[in-house]
Amino acid sequence: MSTEGGTKALVAALSANLAIAVSKFAAFAFTGSSSMLAEGVHSVADSGNQVLLLIGGKRAAREADSQHPFGYGRERYVYGFLVAIVLFTVGGLFACYEGYHKIRDPHELHGWYWAVGVLVFAILMEGWSFLTAYREADKAKGALGWVDYIRRAKAPELPVVLLEDSGALIGLVLALLGVGLTVATGNGVWDGVGTLSIGILLVVIAIVLALETKSLLIGESADKEVVALIREALVDDEAVTGVIHMRTLHLGPEELLVAAKIGVNAEDSAAQVARAIDAAEARVRRAVPIARALYLEPDIYSAEKAAAGPDREATPGGPVPH
Repeated sequence: MSTEGGTKALVAALSANLAIAVSKFAAFAFTGSSSMLAEGVHSVADSGNQVLLLIGGKRAAREADSQHPFGYGRERYVYGFLVAIVLFTVGGLFACYEGYHKIRDPHELHGWYWAVGVLVFAILMEGWSFLTAYREADKAKGALGWVDYIRRAKAPELPVVLLEDSGALIGLVLALLGVGLTVATGNGVWDGVGTLSIGILLVVIAIVLALETKSLLIGESADKEVVALIREALVDDEAVTGVIHMRTLHLGPEELLVAAKIGVNAEDSAAQVARAIDAAEARVRRAVPIARALYLEPDIYSAEKAAAGPDREATPGGPVPH
């Protein structure tokens, strides 16, 4: 995913949510609908989330320094995790509490047409925001399905906006149903049911976001397709005879750390090995431009070492660790 695509989706979502939040609170003031109050808080939480993601993107772009030699790319993951927390607490738990309270103590709606008008307006605005995010994500996901894209995306912005906007559209429909049933039956409990449903929906989305972002925070490897490209680029069957073992780690959505032990010819001189490493690095960076931190260790290729892997390779003078 390009940073520009994520920023475009975030700005569209922020603009939509700010306008929607104002209209929802106005409708709540006229109607007293708990669904409208929950939706208003939801829109405020979403707006805050988009601001957090924009801040995270800005901070992640800082240059590396002595304290953070690999840069600040992971700040985007930190702010993505904060988004999940905000959505869970401010959006989901508040809506659950408000819905429970309204079910226990239902109230009649006043000026219900305000709520209906605002909800229709909100659906149109959220639809515009969702369509923007959908178009940008569709460019980024390639041949992946949508579930795989959400799970495998290394940049948090587009998946977050997609999930937030999807949840917002479903929540608006639930709010519209709650208000409509309350007006049709004269029973304010339905407004509370709609609010509680919105809260449960937001909690589920927040949990999904938290789990996916947590994995990125801990540290994810490159996708298997990218790993295959790197392996293929490293080996030239002349100076580099094979990859003994390799590890990759995303330092940020668009920056990859690659550490590999490569096989070289036993008869090659140090100068020849150095040239082979330089050439291998150039091939990898052409094949995978995000492989910016690249560390290669030369060794004599051994099928036994390759099968053992980096954690079980025998250390000089010591046993193979278990």
